[in-house]
Amino acid sequence: MSALEELRKTVARLRAPGGCPWDREQTHKTLLPCLIEECSEVIEAVDEEDFPLLEEELGDLLLSVVMHAEIAEEENRFDLEDVARGVNEKLIRRHPHVFGPNAGNMSTEEVLHQWEKIKRDEKKDKGIEEEPLFKNLPPRLPALYHALAVAKRFRKGNLPAVESYNSESIDASISELDTAKALFDLCALCDQNGWDPEALLRQQTDQIRKEAEVNNESPT
Repeated sequence: MSALEELRKTVARLRAPGGCPWDREQTHKTLLPCLIEECSEVIEAVDEEDFPLLEEELGDLLLSVVMHAEIAEEENRFDLEDVARGVNEKLIRRHPHVFGPNAGNMSTEEVLHQWEKIKRDEKKDKGIEEEPLFKNLPPRLPALYHALAVAKRFRKGNLPAVESYNSESIDASISELDTAKALFDLCALCDQNGWDPEALLRQQTDQIRKEAEVNNESPT
């Protein structure tokens, strides 16, 4: 039996009658704080380049995935095999340059362009119309990542509004370290004034996004 299958059976035992009361009480929603915490701890381990800790934290993150899959299986929705099969099929389908009959060398830019095209084709096959530029963004990203995701959509859509955020308004020569310090200084300033930087950035990002949706036509 593989270690993954052993983990799956352990989780099923914890969730079964006579198992752990805490585990048996959990739902998809109650497990979300655990999922967020485990993701944060994986990030910390990567930042610290602590690989023994990374191994442990990836295990905790995997446990969250297995728990969600176990709950779904109990509800006759899907199981861990379905999850693994689905993502494996997606990887093969979206990497024809590796697994396809005409596999060949491609640049990273070409791979990303192909990935987006395959995603669009998949949606068309499912009868899903092309979504506006700012739709389908991960809805619960931290504000900084959400702002980055919106900025990427600006660039992807070649929106004119992007021009207001280029080197004319921001020193293009600023270093990565200077940027990091500036971000920290902004957080310190927010703290001194009793402002919530997470909320402020999310509100500003939402405003910029709404203005772009009104003023610019999303590409198809």
